[in-house]
Amino acid sequence: QVQLVESGGGLVQAGGSLRLSCATSGSIFSINAMGWFRQAPGKQRELVAGITSGGSTNYADSVKGRFTISRDNAKNTLYLQMNSLKPEDTGVYYCHAVLKNKLVAVPEPYWGQGTQVTVSS
Repeated sequence: QVQLVESGGGLVQAGGSLRLSCATSGSIFSINAMGWFRQAPGKQRELVAGITSGGSTNYADSVKGRFTISRDNAKNTLYLQMNSLKPEDTGVYYCHAVLKNKLVAVPEPYWGQGTQVTVSS
């Protein structure tokens, strides 16, 4: 059973920083791409940052210059460094992966349970 588990969320003052982690476990054969999504109450879930198996990255315009996505291939762990946080960054952050497990022939999407990030003004 493949699992994605987020950590690192919490309450932080505007202008502060947080580092989110997403640890993977299970029978993973390969990972095509990973990313971070967030969802605020009453709003649609949106892509914050993504990274492909080749290392290319993309970011939402609202976080460019403030957030950095990275990956530790040896540990199959995803990170999101968030600096200069703003109240509008508040929401539940979800780790997402498109991967192939060792028993299924096609890539499939997986989601973590989410971690709450609250930025106070």
